[in-house]
Amino acid sequence: MTRAEPPIRVLVCDDQGLVRAGYVTIFAAQPDLTVVGEAGDGEAAVELARRLRPDVVVMDIRMPVLDGIAATRLLAGPDVAEPVKVLVVTTFNLDEYVYEALRAGASGFLLKDSPPADLVAGVRTVAAGEALLAPAVTRELIGRFGSRVRTADRATPEPAQPLTAREREVLTLIAAGLSNSEIAAALVISHETVKTYVSRILTKLDLRDRVQAVVFAYRTGIVSTDG
Repeated sequence: MTRAEPPIRVLVCDDQGLVRAGYVTIFAAQPDLTVVGEAGDGEAAVELARRLRPDVVVMDIRMPVLDGIAATRLLAGPDVAEPVKVLVVTTFNLDEYVYEALRAGASGFLLKDSPPADLVAGVRTVAAGEALLAPAVTRELIGRFGSRVRTADRATPEPAQPLTAREREVLTLIAAGLSNSEIAAALVISHETVKTYVSRILTKLDLRDRVQAVVFAYRTGIVSTDG
């Protein structure tokens, strides 16, 4: 008999009590998820995450004391020795903050009006070490704000190992929000080959996941924001 996998430990962070209660109810109904704590502001979220070491932190952006972007940077930023996986949950009217949340180290984002099944799937995806990017939202958000951020980040260094033409092509499709399966279909290559390319791209650029790859592509101008 195989031993059952331990449940995914989730920390819920939102300043609205009803929202937190809703998340807790959704997660509690899943046999593979367990809520280990709740926080109503970013400072409490950071303290609890560092102490409890959850598998995933579900993080709101607008919170008192310390906002979700700053909290995410403290938990998952590039200078954090042992980063915690963060799933940002936001609304469209906060979309200009999402790019900054991704740059701060978030493993992905969802919209607050996403169905409960998508929220659960998102937690599982992030816990598994994969990045969660909704393709349509990715194109709209990063496309809208990428040029402004790229202007501010002109000093971004070139990678030590330059990408091949095919790797740049794959990166462009990642930045467009395509999944591995969609990239495989677009380039007429196997799913495993795409995974190999993605791994090489992340290694060459010293990036943690697909989210950071998307940010890099727009920040450095590899992908144009004007189509």
